[in-house]
Amino acid sequence: MDSNQLRNPAHQIIRQSLQAVDPAGAVKRALTLKERSRLCIGDKEIDLDGFSRIVAVGAGKAGQPMSRALEEILGDRLEGGLVVVKDGHGGPTERVRIVAASHPIPDERGVAASRQIAAILEGCDEKTLVICLISGGGSALMPAPVEGISLADKQETTRLLLGCGADIGEINTIRKHLSFLKGGGLVRLAAPAMVLSLIVSDVVADRLDAIASGPTVADNSTWRDCHEILERYCIGHQIPDAVGRRIQNGLN
Repeated sequence: MDSNQLRNPAHQIIRQSLQAVDPAGAVKRALTLKERSRLCIGDKEIDLDGFSRIVAVGAGKAGQPMSRALEEILGDRLEGGLVVVKDGHGGPTERVRIVAASHPIPDERGVAASRQIAAILEGCDEKTLVICLISGGGSALMPAPVEGISLADKQETTRLLLGCGADIGEINTIRKHLSFLKGGGLVRLAAPAMVLSLIVSDVVADRLDAIASGPTVADNSTWRDCHEILERYCIGHQIPDAVGRRIQNGLN
C-alpha cells in the first residue's frame, strides 16, 4: 500500500471530524424551516406565525458562524439581536450584531454586552421567540456581575480559579453565583417569551449547566458547593472580600 492510500483514510477522518464540529453546520442540522412558518427542531415544530418577533442573543467563541447559519435559515423573519464572541472570532452578519470581548478573563466590553442582552430580553413578551446561541467561552464573554460584585472582583476570582487547578464545572459553579445571566438567569429575564437554546458543547459529558455556565439551564449547584470548591483548592482566603461575603451570606 503506497503512502497516498495510507493518507486518504486519515484525510477522510479529519475532514469528517471537522464537518461534525462545524458550528454553522450544527445549527443547520438542528433547525430547518418549512413553508416559511414551521421551524423544525428534531421531531418538534414551532409555528412562527404565533410570534410577532424573533430575536437572537448569546455568547461564545462559535457565535459568529452560528449567527450566520441562523440568519440563512430564518431570513427576514429574524429581527436581529446580539451575540458576544472572543476577540478575533468575529465576522460579517446581516441581522445579528456581533460584539467582541475578552476571554478567559472578562472585561468591561463583556459586561456592557451582557447588559445590552439583558435590555433586549427585558423588552420581550409572550409573542417573542428568543433563540439563544451558546458555545464554549460564553461564561467569560457574558460576565455581568450581580449587585455587590464588581468586574474587578470577577476578574480576580477567575484568575484564581484558572490558576488553582479547578475544572470547568467547578469554575462555572462559582461564576454562576456571581452573575445575573448565568445559571438560568437568561431564561428568567426573558420570561414570558419562549426561549429556544442552540448549544455547542466544549465540556466533557456535555453538561448543559456547565457550558457557558448554563444561561438557559436550571442551576443545581449550591452555595455549599461554592464554599467547598474554595476550600478544596485553598483559595478561600485569597478571593475578593465581596465574593467571600456573598458566598458566606448564601450559606447563612
